[in-house]
Amino acid sequence: MDFLIKTLIAQQEVFATLALLVSSSLFLHKILSLAGQKWVETFAHTATLLLLPVVTYVLTTLISGDIALSLGMVGALSIVRFRNPVRSPFELTVYFVSITSGVAASVDWKWLILLVFSVSFICLILAFLEYTSKTFRGRSHFSTSFSEGTHLSTLEVHFVGDGDSLGFNDFLISIDDIDGQATYVFASQDKNKIINIYTAYKSNPHTKRLQLHL
Repeated sequence: MDFLIKTLIAQQEVFATLALLVSSSLFLHKILSLAGQKWVETFAHTATLLLLPVVTYVLTTLISGDIALSLGMVGALSIVRFRNPVRSPFELTVYFVSITSGVAASVDWKWLILLVFSVSFICLILAFLEYTSKTFRGRSHFSTSFSEGTHLSTLEVHFVGDGDSLGFNDFLISIDDIDGQATYVFASQDKNKIINIYTAYKSNPHTKRLQLHL
């Protein structure tokens, strides 16, 4: 028991760093969620954001003082292949931030705190810009994409004849017009707006087929 207590006391800085890493990861997770990145709320992504900094910190600490072990670890990691599909560049960036936070914690707490707050500040600025645009302009500041990592309601409209002004709004993401048969694809995080477009096209005499996914 005395040995265990002495070990815990001797490693209190390590435990404090791990606690800081977990806390900063939870803070970043909350910021991303507030910024509209709902994909981080799944169990897999939440666990990844919490585990990556801790694993990276422990790994960096272990190999920092041993050149041979560092080279061996590089060789071992080169064998590993991560085949998990990344849905957006931002998701990949978040993973890289998590890894970098572990490295920063092994060097100096100041870099970890600077990294987390810098990333959080940028995400909040972008979220505020999006909120302001929707409030005062009635439209999103950023274009909608299937690769954003957020849930989108979609509508696919197939019709014959010339398109009308309904097709050219902020939620239109693609047009495929071949030999007088056109396909419009609409997407939005707000399902009510997609439903409104669906209702409008449903009454259009040129509409051939509708596919709605909420």
